[in-house]
Amino acid sequence: MAKRKVAYVCTECGADFPKWQGQCQSCGEWNTLSEFVTDPATKTRSAERSGYAGEAASVKRLDEIELADTPRIVTGISELDRVLGGGLVQGSAILIGGHPGAGKSTLLLQVMCRLAEKLKCLYVTGEESLGQVAMRADRLKLPKSGLQMAAETDVESIVELARKEQPQVLVVDSIQVMYLAGLQSSPGSVAQVRESAAVLTRFAKQTGTVLFIVGHVTKDGALAGPKVLEHMIDCSLMLEGSSDARYRTLRGLKNRFGAVNELGVFGMTEQGLKEVKNPSAIFLNRAEEISSGSLVTVVWEGTRPLLVEIQALVDQSHLGNPRRVCVGLEQNRLAMLLAVLHRHGGIQVGDQDVFANVVGGVKVMETGADLALLLAIISSFRDKALPKDLVVFGEVGLSGEIRPVQQGQDRLQEAAKHGFRKAIVAQSNAPRQPIAGMEVIAVPTLAQALERTF
Repeated sequence: MAKRKVAYVCTECGADFPKWQGQCQSCGEWNTLSEFVTDPATKTRSAERSGYAGEAASVKRLDEIELADTPRIVTGISELDRVLGGGLVQGSAILIGGHPGAGKSTLLLQVMCRLAEKLKCLYVTGEESLGQVAMRADRLKLPKSGLQMAAETDVESIVELARKEQPQVLVVDSIQVMYLAGLQSSPGSVAQVRESAAVLTRFAKQTGTVLFIVGHVTKDGALAGPKVLEHMIDCSLMLEGSSDARYRTLRGLKNRFGAVNELGVFGMTEQGLKEVKNPSAIFLNRAEEISSGSLVTVVWEGTRPLLVEIQALVDQSHLGNPRRVCVGLEQNRLAMLLAVLHRHGGIQVGDQDVFANVVGGVKVMETGADLALLLAIISSFRDKALPKDLVVFGEVGLSGEIRPVQQGQDRLQEAAKHGFRKAIVAQSNAPRQPIAGMEVIAVPTLAQALERTF
């Protein structure tokens, strides 16, 4: 009998090594290698793993492949459909991650109860009992007659049950408690998470079943389990927001059937997660009198513009090293922008503590908010409030130039729709045709932006 092979897999990048070591040589992270035991490969097992057992491989030219429209299954929740790229695709594997209490199970239960009215759906729970799920559905006043439920953690039993029931949509909650009896490691380990996800994904591809997999998030915000888990699935979604926050954001990190970085906004209510039709309105709930250090920018999230408020606070530092704190922004970029501000703007804040925040818990991933962040910092530093109807966006380069951002015309139109009457943008983002009711100031450099603003 052949021996089982033991490898050590990095939970950050998925690289494997023949023996344990403190640092991963692939990504450089420390203490991320976990033991992974594999069975000896056989011809039958290799065919099963490939997902194409009994089918001979063939070669086709690219122009010989027939193109067909991918049918979509609409969930009825427009914000979720937006992040998914228009709806569910048959045979797709979707991973939903988030912190405990973010609302992953609540959102999926709402989706499954709605889909069960027209499709055959199966919800498999491994962390909660059937009674707990039923109580949540009753509390949320969801239709319960069509949804099929099962409490199981054995992946092979789940696959057999799904082959018998033949659901069109399958939910597995969560992948960290699932296990395969053939592996000696405990549930939640690298080996169990990796192999369980592979078996479930292979079943979804073979049968055309839409598969939802729930994944937990570690303390540093990454999906628990090996990094290769994200390579197995077709779509990776992250539900962000603390348990005491009113709003949740659903962001697409990977999508083979739509745009990435698409953002959906939900509000947590007594009836579960309710979609927010106009996210810009909730993030712009500003006071009547605007204080210094507050400014609105327009970021591009997936396929739509989003107006968010950026706040900055500059205060005298009593420490040897002044603090640079960011919430919703990249801290390294803040340090770089402060250096550009000193070199090309003539403003020194090296002895000041600088705090930056994005209102509403939104994470700004793009560089189009650079100019707005710098103007908010100067506004707080000089204690001079900026006009309430002013909107600013643009990328700041290391030589002090203001670079254009994508979809500048659509951003300006979105700002004008919400009552903004003045905009400062990059020179290349100047609109070709005037926007009704809005004055657009196009500036090529940071120095001219400061001159026109202050």
